[in-house]
Amino acid sequence: MAFFRSLPAIEVAGFTGFKPIRSLFTDPSVIPDVRGVYLVLRLQETAPVFLRTGTGGRLKGKNPNLSLAQLVTNWVGGTIVVYIGKAGGGSTKSTLRSRLKPFLAFGRGKRSPHWGGRLIWQLDDAADLVFCWKPFPDEEPRAVEKELIRRFVEIYGKMPFANLSG
Repeated sequence: MAFFRSLPAIEVAGFTGFKPIRSLFTDPSVIPDVRGVYLVLRLQETAPVFLRTGTGGRLKGKNPNLSLAQLVTNWVGGTIVVYIGKAGGGSTKSTLRSRLKPFLAFGRGKRSPHWGGRLIWQLDDAADLVFCWKPFPDEEPRAVEKELIRRFVEIYGKMPFANLSG
């Protein structure tokens, strides 16, 4: 499916934003304050460079880093999507902004409750990765996220690089 390989296909699917992490570190207020689904994209065509120790913070004293061998095993070629996430739905009231602010804080080495996606912070070019999002005010974001992950696994045989569970 071209969706996972192409920025134009992701745009046609209704995702917006397309902000580099580096700019969101400075101004996360551009992230919508609604529930929805988000993608983290790596647009560089070069092979990834993995860091033995990433910039991610610790949660409850746990080391967020995986070994270089595990990172290589988790890497998924042929796609620009490195992570699929959701905000809100079910019993949570989180919004894209309230969910992504802790994600960004975690990437800057702060203690944060956003443990998911932590492999992103072991990429040498993490600050150049791009966030995009699609609001789902009337649909269940978790259901949309699960469906996107299911379709990704169907194509690539495993989850996106930084999704360690579905």
